[in-house]
Amino acid sequence: MSVDAYKAAMVLSGSGDALGYKNQEWEYCTSGPQIHKELAELGGLGKIVAELPGWPISDDTVMHIATGEALATGKSGEDLFQELAGKYVECMNDMEGRKPGPTSMLGTSLLKPGSPDGYCIPFNPTGTGCGAAMRSMCIGLRYPKHSQLDDLIAASIESGRMTHHHPTGYLGSLASALFTAYSVQGKPLREWGTGLLSVLPRALEYVISAGKFVKENEEAWTYFGTSWKKYLETRGIADGDSPPKFPKEYGVEDRDVFYKTLSLDGWAGRSGHDAPMIAYDSLLACGSDWEKLCSHSMFHAGDSDSTGVIAACCWGVMHGFVGVPEGNYAKLEYRERLENLGVQLFQLSGL
Repeated sequence: MSVDAYKAAMVLSGSGDALGYKNQEWEYCTSGPQIHKELAELGGLGKIVAELPGWPISDDTVMHIATGEALATGKSGEDLFQELAGKYVECMNDMEGRKPGPTSMLGTSLLKPGSPDGYCIPFNPTGTGCGAAMRSMCIGLRYPKHSQLDDLIAASIESGRMTHHHPTGYLGSLASALFTAYSVQGKPLREWGTGLLSVLPRALEYVISAGKFVKENEEAWTYFGTSWKKYLETRGIADGDSPPKFPKEYGVEDRDVFYKTLSLDGWAGRSGHDAPMIAYDSLLACGSDWEKLCSHSMFHAGDSDSTGVIAACCWGVMHGFVGVPEGNYAKLEYRERLENLGVQLFQLSGL
């Protein structure tokens, strides 16, 4: 694993966000075929130059950068959690035109970084959204080794529930971080889903040991794992060993229909469980084909920037910039900040 892979992971995560967002136009489009039609009219993916003003990054990458900058301090434990809270509060000043979610805005408004337990907010019965999942990939870059799993669990859960204090929300943060770590480890894709399920009991142990709103968390715990188990069975990879099975017909409209069946409320990728799930489905289907990955993870009728930001980060670890049109990333907003974070996280990773 090289520093270049880390730089590609961070930069392409921003590209996945900007492409899926298209300055609000595609994130809120309810038709994958319509997005693909507009993409063709633009000359296809290879013709897109993702730069301002037409292709800004969204709240996803702003919050991912905040996570990365907190991790880059090298702090750990409570000191890291306070740093994360401070960065999340601070990054809310950079949300003009980026459409942050209401749960993220509410959560950050409740944080009191620097105060005792100032990184903790109350349990939120409706905190099931993807706002934690879309900003936590870099936690897997910071803690990529199996021996660092406890650190990854703690950082992803605590960072996630600073805004989304509900298992369906913050376990999405765990999934995104874990999948990125698996990318670094070179773990076969077919094993990622069962790997996630095997980590959930350890995650619950952490939540219980942390002692915050334990009863509420335990009562809301099962939906995330049950949803993932069902998905893995659908793909034929519940054993962690078999190759994934996709329908013979799995075009743009077919994916729109399937992704919606994974959702909590009818908006694919909007929740903590299905944003990393759609990203994972896209990675399974697309191999090293960047254009296909974009089609599956960024250009669909759902929360397309949030699924794209997760998928592209993992893809970048595995494939670098190979086959990615230069225009998709060379002039990306905050590219240098993302690259620098890649370097810093690689230096801290212990690889």
